Amino acid sequence: MFKHILLPLDGSELAETAIPVAVYLAEKLGAQITLLHIIEKHAPESIHGQAHLTNEGDACNYLSHVAGEHIPGTIKVNRHVHTEEVEKVSQSIVQHSDEMAPDLIILCAHGWGGVRDFVVGNIAQQVIAAGEVPVLLLKRGAADGLSFEGFERILVALDGNPQHESGFDVSIPLAKALKASLHLVQVVPTLFTLKPQHSATGTLLPATTTALLDIEEDNALDYLEEKIKTVAAAGVAVSAEVERGDPAQQVVQSAIARNSQLIVLGTHGKSGMEAFWVSSVAPKIVEQTRLPVLLVPVRR
Repeated sequence: MFKHILLPLDGSELAETAIPVAVYLAEKLGAQITLLHIIEKHAPESIHGQAHLTNEGDACNYLSHVAGEHIPGTIKVNRHVHTEEVEKVSQSIVQHSDEMAPDLIILCAHGWGGVRDFVVGNIAQQVIAAGEVPVLLLKRGAADGLSFEGFERILVALDGNPQHESGFDVSIPLAKALKASLHLVQVVPTLFTLKPQHSATGTLLPATTTALLDIEEDNALDYLEEKIKTVAAAGVAVSAEVERGDPAQQVVQSAIARNSQLIVLGTHGKSGMEAFWVSSVAPKIVEQTRLPVLLVPVRR
């Protein structure tokens, strides 16, 4: 379970909305927090409408202020300022995660949203793509310290592939530590929501494809029954359902219907145009929800 949380901060109020989430998890999990600031090369004078931290002294004072004002003394806090200017902040975060060995990174999504994020990839997406450490991604405004209530209802998205169960494996001890319930969701496509690489077959053989998808739904029910037993044996409250339709849309709708506070899923970490072309579900879920999303790298 998560015992070392890496929290990159750029000095903006937007990034600081991740602080109460980090504190909550550190208190519940008995984890330490490392505050990280990376000095960006050719940095703009302001970021998110606030003055940008561009020198070591200001950055050190800022991290000390955050640690003293926002993090209880019962939590161990480390502070690190990367003084050598870097052009790629995301790459530097990944490098620091290799050196500091955190088991969770918390990031706020600062991207522009929509197609541009797919093409360019914001810092959070790049960290997920390049690293092997789980990333808790908080959307703009979704982690408001005044409204954050914790993670008591967690939705776990599954696809039935045992090799993609990294998110499921993490969710059980996490839910137990947080005294949270789990809701497992697996989505089986319909004839009209198949991935592009499969839609041609559905068009040519609609009856056969529909029959195969119905069989896949039956298999999904059996699969989730086994997962329910695993979770229940760990002493965690659990429910499950199979949905039909577009995977990303159905996961998000299920999270809303269940009043979930966190979505957990395994991801290959594909970002940018690669994710667009392979119709990766994770970026689409992130784009369509304001809920925090815990992205756990699939076993390599």
